[in-house]
Amino acid sequence: MSDAQTLDLGAVATYLAPHLPGFDRPIEAKKFEGGQSNPTFLLQTSAGNYVLRRKPPGQLLKSAHAVDREFRVQRALRDTDVPVAKVHVLCEDPTIIGSDFYVMDHVAGRNFNEPTMEGLTPPERADVIDDMNRVLAALHSVDIEAVGLADYGPPGNYFERQVGRWSKQYRASETQNIPAMDTLMDRLVSDMPANDGQRTLVHGDYRIDNMIFEATGTKCRAVLDWELSTIGHPYADLASVIMQWQLPAGAQGRGLMGVDRAALGLPSDEAFIAAYCARRGLRGIDQFGYYLAFCFFRMAAIIQGVLKRALDGNASNPERAMQVGAFVPVFAENGLKSLKDI
Repeated sequence: MSDAQTLDLGAVATYLAPHLPGFDRPIEAKKFEGGQSNPTFLLQTSAGNYVLRRKPPGQLLKSAHAVDREFRVQRALRDTDVPVAKVHVLCEDPTIIGSDFYVMDHVAGRNFNEPTMEGLTPPERADVIDDMNRVLAALHSVDIEAVGLADYGPPGNYFERQVGRWSKQYRASETQNIPAMDTLMDRLVSDMPANDGQRTLVHGDYRIDNMIFEATGTKCRAVLDWELSTIGHPYADLASVIMQWQLPAGAQGRGLMGVDRAALGLPSDEAFIAAYCARRGLRGIDQFGYYLAFCFFRMAAIIQGVLKRALDGNASNPERAMQVGAFVPVFAENGLKSLKDI
């Protein structure tokens, strides 16, 4: 048995030996610093490297940490224009290591923790962001019927469903009263745009630090962290990118607030949205401020859950979880500001 910080390598090796062709011992594991929600480990073997992603142990919110969904969606996307890691094994027997897990290929390349991409030239930054835009448009153009994901999310108004879901999850993990969050949840219900009928695969947490790019190039090699993916509305993913950029620059906010984007080769919010619309054949997006507010709200609910797990002693990285949790009021206030811009 293992906890969120370690793995029972003997149990992992015994389970993988008959289930993963080519798997070979000895095996070593190294925990990635990221993966606040689902602890993630690099598995190093004599036959090659893999990545194991697991649910955290302990009492969990219903429908959270869905590694089975991550496995399913990445398997479905393997032959599409959306780059993903090749998945191999899904274990839904929690007695093996204490929680469900899956194993996928380790995709070599580089990961940018911040959109400023320190060390790159302005043209390189521009190309990375353009490929990020290309992949996002490709994701929302996937034929969900053809890849077997038509039932991956329920029908109906995606934003109505998501606001309801994350409001309940927020209340379940609430540790203090935040008036701005209460007001934001009310406004997201009262100001919700009419359903325009768009129904696509959505990632749920699309941002540059959830992507692997070529080691020396600018093309995306894999989109990671599919836990929040579902069938929904594509504008939620697009607004998620813009939301990230509106946060403070630096290791904490990992945004672009106050950054001279033109000098770094980075596009404006408007230019990124326009490029996305051009790729999908859209004339533009009305009420974008609502979708942006929704993303701030959802992220506030997510990091509130991270904070609750830290206080309960179940966080993957307790110190980081406490730091992240302090931003819940900030996300709520930013959500309200976005609604005022409609």
